[in-house]
Amino acid sequence: MSTSQRFVLRPCEGEAEWPALVRIWRSAVEATHDFLTPEDVAFYESRMLSDYFPAVELTVAEIEETPVAFSGLAGNSLEMLFVDSTYRGHGVGSALLLRAIEYHPDLRLDVNEQNPQAVGFYQHYGFVVLSRSATDGDGRPFPILHMGRSAVGAADTSIGLS
Repeated sequence: MSTSQRFVLRPCEGEAEWPALVRIWRSAVEATHDFLTPEDVAFYESRMLSDYFPAVELTVAEIEETPVAFSGLAGNSLEMLFVDSTYRGHGVGSALLLRAIEYHPDLRLDVNEQNPQAVGFYQHYGFVVLSRSATDGDGRPFPILHMGRSAVGAADTSIGLS
């Protein structure tokens, strides 16, 4: 794919589009979440349609009318941002993040500590670690970094990043 291809950001078209977003999610997770077992991936995937998607406002990035990435916001919290592995590094994730920041300058997000590429991506856009949790939101043993663009908590940026 050429990086010159244009993409469009738009609201999710509803539940009928969710299976395509799950495919994007799986592609992204398989490319970046090597700390998850196949059983972990199946656990989270089983909750996408029933629990995770209904809880957020989804924005879809598409190229030539094909969804290639998406983000999910709940208020000023970026709950998810996933890019199909084929389209990583082409600016789609950045566009989704910048759109979220535009609407929510006080944007907060959580990221898996074990996903250094994502941590670095958010740090590139000025996010700092505000706090850390030893488990994820489902109580599973995957440390989460809570990040924001505020100076509050910025003094302790060494948490889990060494």
